[in-house]
Amino acid sequence: MSTFPPSTVLGYPRIGPRRELKRALESYWSGRSTRADLDRAGAELRERTWRRLAELGLHGLPSNTFSLYDQVLDTAVLLGAVPERYRDAADPYFAMARGTEGLAPLRMTKWFDTNYHYIVPEIEPGTVFKLDASKVLGEVREARALGFETRPVIVGPVTFLLLGSALERLEDVLGCYEELLVALAAEGVAWVQLDEPALVGDRAPEELAAVRTAYERLGAVPSRPGLFVASYFGELGESLPVLAGTPVEAIGLDLVRGGLPAADLTGKIVVAGVVSGRDVWRTSPGRALSLLGALQAAQVVVSTSCSLLHVPYTLADEPELEAGLRGRLAFAEEKVAEVVALAEAHARGAAPGTPAGTSADGPVSGALLWDDDEPSVELSWDDEPSVALLPEPGPASAEAVKPAGERSPYPVRAAAQAEHLRLPPLPTTTIGSFPQTGELRAARAAVAAGTLSQADYERRVETEIERVIRLQERLGLDVLVHGEPERNDMVQYFAEHLDGFAVTRNGWVQSYGSRCTRPPILHGDVSRPEPITVRWARYAQSLTSQPVKGMLTGPVTIVAWSFVRDDLPLRDVVFQVADAIRQEVRDLEAAGVSIIQVDEPALRELLPLRRADQAAYLEWAVAAYRRATSGAGDRTQIHTHLCYSDADQILAAIDGLDADVTTIESARSGARILGAVSTFGRGLGPGVYDIHSPRVPSAEEVESLLRRTLAALPVERVWVNPDCGLKTRTYEEVEASLANVVTATRHLRTTLGA
Repeated sequence: MSTFPPSTVLGYPRIGPRRELKRALESYWSGRSTRADLDRAGAELRERTWRRLAELGLHGLPSNTFSLYDQVLDTAVLLGAVPERYRDAADPYFAMARGTEGLAPLRMTKWFDTNYHYIVPEIEPGTVFKLDASKVLGEVREARALGFETRPVIVGPVTFLLLGSALERLEDVLGCYEELLVALAAEGVAWVQLDEPALVGDRAPEELAAVRTAYERLGAVPSRPGLFVASYFGELGESLPVLAGTPVEAIGLDLVRGGLPAADLTGKIVVAGVVSGRDVWRTSPGRALSLLGALQAAQVVVSTSCSLLHVPYTLADEPELEAGLRGRLAFAEEKVAEVVALAEAHARGAAPGTPAGTSADGPVSGALLWDDDEPSVELSWDDEPSVALLPEPGPASAEAVKPAGERSPYPVRAAAQAEHLRLPPLPTTTIGSFPQTGELRAARAAVAAGTLSQADYERRVETEIERVIRLQERLGLDVLVHGEPERNDMVQYFAEHLDGFAVTRNGWVQSYGSRCTRPPILHGDVSRPEPITVRWARYAQSLTSQPVKGMLTGPVTIVAWSFVRDDLPLRDVVFQVADAIRQEVRDLEAAGVSIIQVDEPALRELLPLRRADQAAYLEWAVAAYRRATSGAGDRTQIHTHLCYSDADQILAAIDGLDADVTTIESARSGARILGAVSTFGRGLGPGVYDIHSPRVPSAEEVESLLRRTLAALPVERVWVNPDCGLKTRTYEEVEASLANVVTATRHLRTTLGA
């Protein structure tokens, strides 16, 4: 068994510094290029990554971290877990990811507590596992041809089966992993990385037994590479002694979110995740070296806490960031430099606090931990909502948090809204955004470049808003939206108008497939210097007699989808944002907007992975939302929206938000949310149209989903809407899909005599 390299990373961004993969994917999907063109683009990005990591001095290079869509989907293909209905598709891989005409895609949800979306494996009792190692072996050979030896990275068997709710198939799937280990050894691979992030959550005795079975069996393969089991996003807890008792040679620990291990690891290689892969703050060399020095192991390897997939490529692309802030930051390349420098300092026995080298932008220094040690409390919501569910945030942010009032009980509000809005049964609406055209994006770029005046840009936005309003009127929707043509992103747009945030020019992070976001950097106290959305909402409402929703992003989501300051408890930061959103709600209402949607799609995403921490989080997250919406009067209908995050697991908390109407993803997940909503006490719109797929649902398909909804909820509480916003779709797809949604709804109204 060869020694493990002294420095490594668990993974690396793959979308390309200029989103090269996004463009290659969308060109292929539209038929403008071939699969061979797409594969060449992927090979170029992999080569660029390996070369850059080697240039930065990293010793252990990973492979198989690149994906054309998603690493969990790649693992399903690796193991042959491709449902029969996709096998005859022109491209089965993308059919599972995106669907085709007449064939819905697989379910998609969030990767643990991140904003990355993975494709949920579909594993049935009859699924036959059969190894296809062509991608894994192909990348090993590809890297070797370039002069690089790599460590393949694969989702581990326990995590893969837990994600697919099929742990009972462990014995069947382990044969494929054994076969893969033999093939890798024959290829001359020294180490393989098996990612097991599911082990940082609460695991039942039978699940811990599965961990033991899996790694005792894989460890017993006579001819194999060294086994490196990587964990991340928290502490291994009760899984660590189980894993340590198996023959695996190396164990990865997240020492950013977790502490030093209690289990005896003296015979193991510890891959120490001391550089955060989840934020953009520079690493404290003193803390990192202290942790490295305290580990008792056969070898200590310096690494990132998780894959760097979750951060942008490099600060070198951000010359416009303010110098003081820039000096506190590290993106993926800078974090690799930190890993290399810390490994060198640890090897020479540098004392804690000794500068551990430099990165491309100067000394490796700074802090990386936030203190989120909130008291555990019981959830306690009732029909008389109280905003003051928690003590006020501490002194550090007291100036930013102002007292907030309460809304009237829901029955009082519902009666006032029914009288004011006079909506039909099964009211139809959309989630907010309409397609972002190339012309709009070009116009924003032209304003930034100084080649288009702000006045001309605003006239183009007004033209697009009128187009969206007229389209919705023509289709027959009941509650309209302005389409959000002025917004680049639902979080970044607000960050650009709030104090305390900075935004990047090229800080792209993959969300799913070809979809990328630029998370803002929340580095100071948050405040709202002036109204943000009122002008556009007022203009949209002036164009029609039908109600137009004001569209806001909620405080939890704004914080969750930003890189957040580490010097305040997370709750305090969220409450600062809540107060800014509350001001916007009140200004929208004063401008005559009768329906205001405050989206919280990240509410489930931030849920701590350990049950012991969940109640406290949900308590303050719900309190923050109520604070943000507490200024609205009874006639103002507050909507919220959640999507792609297993929201059925926190339905009591969603109901506790006390929104008048909640729209929620359902179509993509096969309406699984309907099994949990019978006691939901307010308006609810389980989605009937999966917007993450280009396919157009038929009116019959929509009506079938609506009938399932009506079997779970009374008609007077049901809304009709897509799963999510329409920003990523084309107008052709949107118009056809929404026409079918309206047709199905009207037919049901007639059938029901409504």
